[in-house]
Order: sequence, then structure tokens, then C-alpha cells
Amino acid sequence: MTFENLRVVVTGASREFGRSLAVGFAHLGAEVFVSARTVEAAERTRTGVLGAARDRIHAFGCDLSRPAEIREFARQVGEHSERVDLLVNNGARWLDGVELDDASDDQIVETIESTAGGTVLMVKHFLPLLRKSHRPDIVNMVAVRGGAGAARTSAHDAFYAAKNAQAGFADILSHRLRPSGVRVFSLYPPDFSTADPRSVEWAGLGAHPDDKLTGQALFDCIVYAVEQPRDCFIRSFHFEPH
Repeated sequence: MTFENLRVVVTGASREFGRSLAVGFAHLGAEVFVSARTVEAAERTRTGVLGAARDRIHAFGCDLSRPAEIREFARQVGEHSERVDLLVNNGARWLDGVELDDASDDQIVETIESTAGGTVLMVKHFLPLLRKSHRPDIVNMVAVRGGAGAARTSAHDAFYAAKNAQAGFADILSHRLRPSGVRVFSLYPPDFSTADPRSVEWAGLGAHPDDKLTGQALFDCIVYAVEQPRDCFIRSFHFEPH
């Protein structure tokens, strides 16, 4: 399988793993449509790419807590491409705080809206373009959901609430879209390295078993799942915490 001419949408692509996804897919030959909270932030991802891959990245502004901006993002991508082959729901609003009072009401609502509501609306408005692909896939970067590993992070309770909502949506979506050929799978990694794709760490060189999971490993999991025959439905990837 080749990624050339594959149309990929990546949210939250201005930094860290979202940027790594955009760069990785562009270097594999895909046409990548990236979004960030502002178009300027998304554009920085595009301009930071070297070589011909830069021309395969298209930058858009989209605040995932604002439904109108999600609708506009889908409309703009539809003007550039008649289909989308892969939607990666990577964007999420991080919120710090170990006590409920550590965040304001507005911050809590915005975190849940952008992470959970944003994922639902991204799927809703990009589904028409996905259905025009002969190989449509949806990837959800759920990451943390709470539980035993929650105590080791500084994420606010609202962030875990949003991630659990996102996971529940992914589960039912996988079941309901499967008959139509749209595959849905999710990644549940612990805290992982967000090294730049051009770094030695991204390449996986010199990794030690006790080191953090790398962005390269997560990217490889996504590529592996997408490359599988269409009758292979991988619901999720779960990783052991360090």
C-alpha cells in the first residue's frame, strides 16, 4: 500500500504529536489538511517542513470548541478535495489541576466541548467526504482515560471526563459505521515522548525499554492499522504504562 494521493485530515496539528502526524504523513506522500486553533499556528507546521512534503500540507484555522469553525473547516477541505481517506482526531484542550476548583467553569466547559464535542462534530461534518473514499478510516487519539495512571498526571478531572466521552463515542461509532466500510480505531497511550520527527528519538534509535513510548511508535501503529486489508477492523491500541 502507498500513501501517495491519500487525503488525510489532522486536528491539533500545530505542535507535538499533531505536528508529527502531519509531517509523517506528508513525507509518506499523503495530501495533508491540518488544523490548529488559529490558521497562523497551522501554517507554522507547514512552513517547518522541508522539501516537496511542504507542498502537500494545507493549513486551516479551527477551534474545536466552536461548531461553526468545524463546519467551515470541512467546507474548505471539501473545496480542495472531493474526498477524505483518513481523519485523525488528535486535537484536545489540555487542562491542568488536581482539584475541581483549580479550573474555572468556562475552562471546564471549553475542555469538554473541544475534546469530546469537537471529536463528534469533526466526524459528523467530515463523514460525507469520508464516504466518498474507497478506503475511509477514522483515528481517535484518546490517550489517557483515568484509572490507575491518572494519579501520576496533573490533568484536571474535566479532561478525563472529556476523554472518557471521546472513548465512548469511538466505541459506538466503530460498531455503527463498520457495515458501511468506515473503520474506526483509537489509541490509548500513556504519557509519551513528543520528539520532533527529524530527531534521533523519533527515528527510534537507541531506545531503552524503560524509556517513554515514542511518537514514532504511535505513528507506526496508525500506519499499520491503515495499511491492513479492508476486512481487518482494529478497534483500539492499548499500551502498558511505564
